[in-house]
Formats: sequence, structure tokens, C-alpha cells
Amino acid sequence: MSDQAAQPSFAIQRIYLKDLSLEMPNAPQVLLEQGQPQVDVQLNLHAEPVTDGIYEVAVTATVTTKVNDKTLFLVEAKQAGLFEIRNIPQEQLQPIIAIACPQIVYPYLRATVADVINRTGFPPVHLTEVNFQAMYEAQLAQAAGDQAANA
Repeated sequence: MSDQAAQPSFAIQRIYLKDLSLEMPNAPQVLLEQGQPQVDVQLNLHAEPVTDGIYEVAVTATVTTKVNDKTLFLVEAKQAGLFEIRNIPQEQLQPIIAIACPQIVYPYLRATVADVINRTGFPPVHLTEVNFQAMYEAQLAQAAGDQAANA
């Protein structure tokens, strides 16, 4: 094997919108509601190998907005990316998939969510910045805690 073939490599193959859903179950009546909307945002991260050295990493945002306990809208968007990751030591692979890849995908997801909500006639919801490293470290700590509790 040549030296070049063994070099670590990381490349974005493609960023794409994998799934998008918008529901306004109480329209048009809810459009006349007065009050401050409550916004709930849930984020989810999913990663899986596609083929040798190619990984799909998807970030899903579910945004539910209610006013007076009536749903204004619910948006769920899944933005994904295909990443080529080769010759990376195993202990470095998971942080790349759980931190670096979502950081690349997330700005696209934020733009999609804001655009879709803007098209409902409501002001866009701008998702806050996310520290994927802190999320990853929290998941590791929780897994270690779960393991200790089960020991």
C-alpha cells in the first residue's frame, strides 16, 4: 500500500434535505389567537455507515409552537450529509461523526427551518447555535454513568 493511500482523509460528498414536514393542524382559527407563542425545539442526531468509508450523518429538528395550548405549527426537518472518512484511528472516528459532521450539516438545517416557518406567515424561528462537542461529552458521561449503575 502506498503512503498516500494510508493518509487520513475527510471529505464532504453531499449535503441534502432528507425529510421535511410542516403541520398547521388548527389553521385558520389559530391564526386569530392572541398571546405569546411557546416554542419547543428538539434536536436529534443520527449517524450510520453507508459503505466502506462513507457515513451519513443527519440532524433532525422538531419545532413545535403553541399559543394558548393550541398548536400554531409543527415543523420537522432532517438535514443530512454524506461524508467520506478514511484511515482515521477508531478512537478519533466517533468524535468526527458526532461533532465535526453535525457542525457542517447544522447551518443548512437552521436555514431550512427558518425558511419553512417564514412560509407559514409567522416570523421565522432561528434555531440557536449548538455545541455538538458538549452534547457528545454529555452522552459519553451519561453512558459511563449508566454503565457504572448497571455494574
